[in-house]
This record gives sequence, C-alpha cells and structure tokens, in this order.
Amino acid sequence: MSEDVRYIQDDQPEGVPPLELTGERTLPDVPEENYWYRRHVAVYEWIAERCRGLRVVDLASGEGYGADLLAGAAAEVVGVDANPEAYEHSRRRYTRHNLSFRRGLVEEFDDAVDAVVFLQTIEHIHEPERLLAQIATIAPVAYISTPNRLTLAGPDAEKSENPWHIVEYDIGQYRRLLAPHFASVEVLGLFHARKLKVHETAIKLGWDPFHRATRLTKPFYDRFIPAISASDFVLRECGDGDLDGALDFVAICRSGRG
Repeated sequence: MSEDVRYIQDDQPEGVPPLELTGERTLPDVPEENYWYRRHVAVYEWIAERCRGLRVVDLASGEGYGADLLAGAAAEVVGVDANPEAYEHSRRRYTRHNLSFRRGLVEEFDDAVDAVVFLQTIEHIHEPERLLAQIATIAPVAYISTPNRLTLAGPDAEKSENPWHIVEYDIGQYRRLLAPHFASVEVLGLFHARKLKVHETAIKLGWDPFHRATRLTKPFYDRFIPAISASDFVLRECGDGDLDGALDFVAICRSGRG
C-alpha cells in the first residue's frame, strides 16, 4: 500500500464511521483490498457452517464483518476487539439480535462459549502461548488461522514486511505452537481456486512481464481485483508437504473438554 494514498471504506450506512485501511486489519468496501477481504470471508463462511446453533466468540473481530457472517448461523456471537475505532464502527454497522461487540483485549476474554474463532491474528500476538492456553479453557473447539510464512514472505525470509506481524509461521512451526495447548489439532490449507487459480497459472507462464510490457497492468487489475469472490478460494485437507504451498493455515483445535 503506497504511503501517499489513503484507502477509506466507501458508502457506509448513515451514522457508521468509515475505517481507514492501515494494514492492521482487513476491510470490506475498499476495492483495492477485495482480494484480502474475500480470502478472509472464505474461511469465515466455512466456519459459520460448523457453528450453527452455537455460542461463539470472534476474537480480534476488527471491522465486524466476520462476526456478522458467523451470526447468520450461530445462536449467539460476541465480537471482541481492542481498537476503539473498529469497535465503534462494528457495533453501529452490524446490528443482528444475536450479535454484540465488546471493546477489550482478546487475552482478557474468559466467558465460556461453544467455539472460539481467532483468524489471522496469532501472528500479531506478543505472548501467543499464554493466549492459546486461555482459549483452550473457554471452549471445546477453536478455529485459529494464520498466513503461511512460506507463501507470504518467501522461503528465505524470516517474515514479511507487514509491520503488524511479530512472528510468521511455516506449517511445522505452527503445529509446534498449537500442539501443547490442545488435545487434537487438525490443519487445513487455504488455496486459490477458479479464476485465482487461472491467474496463478498465468503468472507461472509469464503473465507478469507481458502485462507490464503492454501497459495492461492497471486496467486489468482495476477490474480483476474487485471481481474476486470467496468462491475463488478453497479450504482443503492435505499433508504437510502440500500445506507448504497453502496461502493460510486454518487449524481446528479441540481442547478435549465439553
């Protein structure tokens, strides 16, 4: 994201303060951010189907769209976020009867729930082990995701340039982080599908030099990025060798309680 350009949410409902894209959280209603937003929505939608009728907390709920998606299936959802602007935005924008938001640190949430959802945030946490131990005490199952360091930063980098990330994990590191705190951990990988898979293949065949040489870059991506949908991503089970190529890891962590 260029330092000279500010991206702010478009067309918010009356009385809802728009949020600015800073890189700390993903936002809907910012066309340039649509790839990352839909990448997150794909996982939220998958989890929502597994949370029908449950009491759920969405830790680090950010703008609130994920908690709102979960509330379309769950019996009750609480979104927790420490950022005052995100909290104010989410509580005004998303007003389902079974959805509420709290401003607070994720480490301080200790209500008993049926499921914890904690997506794309463990890499931001200074003491992830302490938080994971807390999560294991409040719910029988937790859905915890993180970007794959190998595909985000590259195989030779310790981490990406995202200033909000403290640690980024490969699959082996991620399993070692989670395993001590849960009775079982299953990890799925998020991958490109449909038109994003075609685009990925085109890049391997030399698309990048072609569109730069023909000056198609901006007009193409001005149309392509806003057209991306959640169905252009797929979650699947695979071995750790294949998980090395995943975009994100989505862990299903069971505490053995409840």
